[in-house]
Formats: sequence, structure tokens, C-alpha cells
Amino acid sequence: MPAAFFVVRATVADPAKRRAFDAWYSCEHLPDAMKSFGAVKAWRYWSATDPALHHAMYQFPDQAALERATDGPEMKRLVADFNRDWPDVTRTREVLVLAEELVA
Repeated sequence: MPAAFFVVRATVADPAKRRAFDAWYSCEHLPDAMKSFGAVKAWRYWSATDPALHHAMYQFPDQAALERATDGPEMKRLVADFNRDWPDVTRTREVLVLAEELVA
């Protein structure tokens, strides 16, 4: 089964809030989400093209593992925590399934 990835794209429109958002995501949310999901790996990115865009990506062994993690009660808790702490930050979610991987 190919690896699956859960991607959350957040828009932090207010530049004055980005440093606090970055610290919260790094110290609280990313470690909590990774543990709660049982993800294999997690990454975070700030867009170099649009400084308001933040991406978080969680890797799972396969799509079934991703679906179990994101359909459970922990997902509801993580969303509620995010909404409580960052009510003005909009976000979208996407599920990706690895189609191909090349390594140099």
C-alpha cells in the first residue's frame, strides 16, 4: 500500500500574528497532532510565494491508517483546539496518496 499524506493549509492573514502562530504550531499543535494521529512523520512549511500560507503535512503508512486517524475523536479535538486558539485562521485539508517516488 502506498504512503498517504494529510495536508492542512492555513492562511494566517495578519502578519502580526504569524510569529505567535508559528510558535504555537511548533511547540503545541504539531507534536500533539502527530502523537494523536499516530503519524509516521510530520513537516511544516511557510510559503516563500505567499507569506500568509502555512502548510502542515502528516505521513501515514497508507490511506486506511490516515482515514482511521482523521475520522476519529482526536481529529475533532484537534480541530476544536485550533478553532479556540486561532478563530481567524482559515484552513483547508487535503489527502494525498503517493503515486511515485524517485530518490537520487
